[in-house]
Amino acid sequence: MGLKVYNTLTHQKEPFEPSEPGRVRMYVCGVTVYDDVHLGHARGAVLFEVVRRYLRLLDYQVTYVRNFTDLDDKIIERAHQEGVEAEIIANRYIDEFSRDMKRLGLPAPDIEPKATEHIDEILTVIQALIEKGYAYASEGNVYFSVRSFPNYGALSRENLDDLRVGARVKVDERKRDPLDFALWKSAKSGEPAWESPWGLGRPGWHIECSAMSMGHLGPSFDIHGGGEDLIFPHHENERAQSQAYTGKAVVKYWMHNGFVKFNREKMSKSRGNILPLKVLLDRFHAETVRFFLLGAHYRSPLEYSEELMAETERALDRLYNCFLRLEEGLAQVGDEGPEDPELKEALLAFEAGFQEAMDNDFNTAGAIGEFFELAKEINTHIDRCREAKRPISRALLEQCRASLLKRGAVLGLLQSSPEDWFRGHEEEAHMSPTQIDDLVAGRQRAREQKDWTAADRIRDELVALHIQIEDGPHGTRWKFIRPSETTGTTEMKNGT
Repeated sequence: MGLKVYNTLTHQKEPFEPSEPGRVRMYVCGVTVYDDVHLGHARGAVLFEVVRRYLRLLDYQVTYVRNFTDLDDKIIERAHQEGVEAEIIANRYIDEFSRDMKRLGLPAPDIEPKATEHIDEILTVIQALIEKGYAYASEGNVYFSVRSFPNYGALSRENLDDLRVGARVKVDERKRDPLDFALWKSAKSGEPAWESPWGLGRPGWHIECSAMSMGHLGPSFDIHGGGEDLIFPHHENERAQSQAYTGKAVVKYWMHNGFVKFNREKMSKSRGNILPLKVLLDRFHAETVRFFLLGAHYRSPLEYSEELMAETERALDRLYNCFLRLEEGLAQVGDEGPEDPELKEALLAFEAGFQEAMDNDFNTAGAIGEFFELAKEINTHIDRCREAKRPISRALLEQCRASLLKRGAVLGLLQSSPEDWFRGHEEEAHMSPTQIDDLVAGRQRAREQKDWTAADRIRDELVALHIQIEDGPHGTRWKFIRPSETTGTTEMKNGT
């Protein structure tokens, strides 16, 4: 059916057709750098990296721009609190952000502009808006006239007459209309300032993104992304001023990710319920965090809890246990077994299902589900071969492995080796997967001979080595479990 993307502007999924065939231009609003990155910020960063990777999988050439807001009231306030220049605060948290993204396993976008590096472009856009009648100067400030833009409110579904002055909009007597917003702010003592035709001052927040996005991607581009909290007023204002400047729609598809919630409230600094990303990465593998953030559709809210993180880790254990058995099977020396038609069908279904899910507005949750379906069939194939004492279909397993890795790379999953994921387990057990297989087979023989004492002894030996065994219709499977770091007991990891 081809890729479809939900457009916030039209409130519907639309066929994805970039303005230039084979090329995609994408701009995402980045962080305001005055404090540590939290899990909510990470959700958007992970999502739009997945968007970039999937578009590249579809053979698009992608230019991905994500900005830094390095000039803002909050940055200035933090600088005053610490008695340093605003630039020092901004650069500190840009460095912190970059370190956290690297730890999360995310590469940098193609371009990462800073607002303070684009003052000339900002001044050019503001001057043009004044000349076109969309903006006006007042006491050293410049404001955008909201009512001069006929389609204002289309993105956020806000009605101008319904906006309550003093509630959603700050009252300012220098404005012609309380709804108007600042493009340029006159200088205040102790704040960074630049020369302009209207006197010393600094840009407003919204105009920064218009100048940076159009400066790097041109007067029109394909995707503009950000968190849903940016829809109003930031993206509504950005859309108005950019379109007023160019005389045409600048963005083709507006994409917004949902909030991460904690105790059913949006995770935000103002609520004091944030979870710094660096703290989470100290406690969980980066792939666990990425998996958690992709486990729900990006437009849906995502509730954080310790229990959900533990479930996420268990789910990844299932995939890595399958990979461990798969790679062990590929490493075995022996004849090539016949191609298993059921596994072949499962592989084709996995690839088709993955694309169908991702084509449906980047449905990462649905795509992840396909991994577990194929993992189940791989385990079943290995069990059948072992039970029948016949060679496995190594060529088909190699195809499965390559397909899982290729699509896992799009989501940032299965990027570790099974040995690294379960690091320490084999050392604790002092056994290779082959040796564990032999023990499991010995237990099965004891069960067949009704030697329950021997079977129980082997089971207890495996459990003592943090290895869980599961008896099923296709024989006995095993998987690693990991000792709980908090209780000192063994927390079971469900497996396929």
